[in-house]
Amino acid sequence: MLYLWLKAFHIIGFVAWFAGLFYIFRLYVYHVENRDKPEITQLLAIMERRLYRGICWPAMIFTATFGVALFVQMPGFYMAQGWFHAKLLGLLLLVGYHLYCGKVRKDLAAGRCNLTSRQCRLLNEVPLVPLLLIVIMVVVKPHLGG
Repeated sequence: MLYLWLKAFHIIGFVAWFAGLFYIFRLYVYHVENRDKPEITQLLAIMERRLYRGICWPAMIFTATFGVALFVQMPGFYMAQGWFHAKLLGLLLLVGYHLYCGKVRKDLAAGRCNLTSRQCRLLNEVPLVPLLLIVIMVVVKPHLGG
């Protein structure tokens, strides 16, 4: 029963983390499109900071905490599964994207971000790749490797 509770909280954190990551670059699109309007970019910078620090980071930590708790229930099982290693690759991609979102946020706040709104729109779709990888690995559990 503990395992199911850990899994439920892990999924809740994962959903919240993705909600933040899918929304943050949408804010960056608006920020970039309104660079010449300080009254708008100041408000967006506050929203971006609150989303990144108040939702994305806590949700990532929440997800990781319950993910580790799940792992320690059966580490030998997980380490022997090829799908789990692929899931970890998706997780690494996701953490890298998360950190990149923070860099862009700081660059926007400092006025040194050179991304276009089109680039921000494209970057907004990046978390879909690890999402697909992670969900497929965990749900389908394909046989990978020897």
